[in-house]
Amino acid sequence: MSDQLTAGVVGGSGFTGGELLRLLDGHPNFDIEQATSRSYERKTVGHVHPNLRHLDLRFTSPEDLESVDVLFTATPHGVSMEHIDAFQDAADTVVDLSADFRLSEAAQYDEWYDGHVCPEYLEQSEYALPELNRENLPGADLIAAGGCNATATILGLKPLFDAGILSGDEQVVVDVKVGSSEGGAGASKASSHAERSGIVRPYAPTGHRHEAEIEEYLGLSVSFTVHAVDMVRGAAATCHVFPDGPVSKGDMWKAFRGSYGDEPFMRTVAGGGGVYRYPEPKSVAGTNFGEVGFEIDPGNRRLVVFSAIDNMMKGSAGQAVHAANIALGLDETAGLDFTGFHPIGSP
Repeated sequence: MSDQLTAGVVGGSGFTGGELLRLLDGHPNFDIEQATSRSYERKTVGHVHPNLRHLDLRFTSPEDLESVDVLFTATPHGVSMEHIDAFQDAADTVVDLSADFRLSEAAQYDEWYDGHVCPEYLEQSEYALPELNRENLPGADLIAAGGCNATATILGLKPLFDAGILSGDEQVVVDVKVGSSEGGAGASKASSHAERSGIVRPYAPTGHRHEAEIEEYLGLSVSFTVHAVDMVRGAAATCHVFPDGPVSKGDMWKAFRGSYGDEPFMRTVAGGGGVYRYPEPKSVAGTNFGEVGFEIDPGNRRLVVFSAIDNMMKGSAGQAVHAANIALGLDETAGLDFTGFHPIGSP
C-alpha cells in the first residue's frame, strides 16, 4: 500500500469531526479529500472550526461520498449502521466513532441501545483501542472506536487483569468525571454555560451504556457512575477495586509497567512528587496520551486506580487515527505526536 492515502470524514462539523480533521491535517500520510455535514453544506471547514481556517475545504453532503482509502465516520449513534454499505462502498477502510459497531452481539444492542439493523457486520468489526486489541487491527476494514468513559476505565483496570490481580469476580466501583465536550456540539438546556458552569452533576448514576464495553472487553461487571464536571475536555476514572487477596505496591508497579511499558501513548503516574501526583485530564488535554496510576488502601483491602484521557482524543478521534495507522501498516504514532501544553487553562 502507498504511504500516501486519501481520507474523508463524515460528520465533520461536530467536535469529534473537527478533531479528526485537525489530526488528518497534520498527518504525514493522509490527504483530506472530503468532510461532510448536512447542517453546514457548502460552508468552509473554518466557518465551524476556527482553528482550521487555513484549510481550503468546504463541507459537502454526506449523500455524495467521494472514493477514499479511509473513511472516518463521526456520526450520532444509529446513523452509521443505517449507512454502512454506502460507507464501505466509498472506502477500503471505515473507522466508525459511534457506538454502532463496538459490541459483538445484536443482543447487547437490544439491551443497551435501540437494537441493531445490520448485526451481520458486528463480527467483522474490530475494537479500535490499540492497547487492548492491537494484534487484531492490521488489515481490518471496519474499525469501531471505543466510548470515552469505557476507554478510561478499561485502560485503568486492564493491567490488573494482565497481572492476575483481578479475575472478573471481584467487586469494582467506578466513578467517572467528564467534560462538556462529551455531550457533542448540539445545544441543550443542560449544556448552556449558565447551567453547566461550576457543576459536579451525576448524570448517569447507574446503567451507563459504556458498561457494556467494559463487561465485554474485560469480562467484568462494574458498579458505574458518571458525573459531568466543569471542564471542556477530559474523562477521569477512579476505580475502587476490592481484590480477593493482599496486593503490594510492587505488585501494582509490576502490573502497570508490564502492560504499558512499551506503549507509546501510556504513562503511569502514581504518587510521585510535584503538583500532578496522579492522572489528571488537564495534563493530557489535546493529546492522545492516557495516564494511569494507583494507590493502595490496605486497611480497607482496597486498590484505588486512576486514569485520565482527553475524551475527544484518546477517547475518540486520537484512538481512531491510532487504530487506522496500525490497520494500514503506518507508523502507529503518525499524526499523534502533540505533547500538550503546560500550564493551560480549563481543558
